[in-house]
Amino acid sequence: MNVIERTFAFLGDGANWQGAQGILARTVEHLGITVFAVAIALVIAVPLGLWAGHTRRGGQALLGFTAALRALPALGLLTLLALWFGVNAIPPLVVLVIIAVAPLLAHTLEAVTGIDPDVVDAARAQGMTEGQILRRVEIPLGLPVFMGGLRSAVLQVIATATIAAYINGNNLGRYLFDGLAVRDYPRMLVATLLVAVLAFVVDALMALAQRAVTPVPLRGGSGRGGASKRHRQQKHESALDAANSHTEGAHA
Repeated sequence: MNVIERTFAFLGDGANWQGAQGILARTVEHLGITVFAVAIALVIAVPLGLWAGHTRRGGQALLGFTAALRALPALGLLTLLALWFGVNAIPPLVVLVIIAVAPLLAHTLEAVTGIDPDVVDAARAQGMTEGQILRRVEIPLGLPVFMGGLRSAVLQVIATATIAAYINGNNLGRYLFDGLAVRDYPRMLVATLLVAVLAFVVDALMALAQRAVTPVPLRGGSGRGGASKRHRQQKHESALDAANSHTEGAHA
């Protein structure tokens, strides 16, 4: 059999899906380390992004910081951390958190700073405090943009979590490195296919979640040349209506 046939023969063998070393168990571990890393990154990135976006301070510095994080070579950083902390779960977790922080921080900042200033001014003119503006106006209106960052972070971590098996772990990347050690190319292809399918499924689910949190008037893409002036005005009017509704709810 050729490589493709052997790959699908491996996937079609029920024994390869069962047990602690099976595909299902490794998929669960892959998702587990992804969720854990993204959760830690959320705790780090979201408060920083909200503070910088609301106060309009330090935004450029944070964007530069995120650009630097994106430039770090994941495998090289993983190897360096393994030399410092040893072969355990810490090095891959730190690498994955760093990878997730970059898009989360950038999109959180963009979610707040991208809101029409008229919306914020309208909320402030109606007597809302800075904390209320952040909680009831900026966060709800910026949620779709933030969800885009969360979606990007999760996908990047799913893809990069594969290399966690290089140091420590029993996730889907184990097939890749085990196959590489003995030149078992079908096993390596299995790892590639499984991670790709997992990323596709998770991305589809998160796309639905992102659409669900997007107000109906703001849904839909713009034309190839950009949104028209009328479309931008409609978006601004919808945002103002949302801010007013939040304010009315606060006074009720």
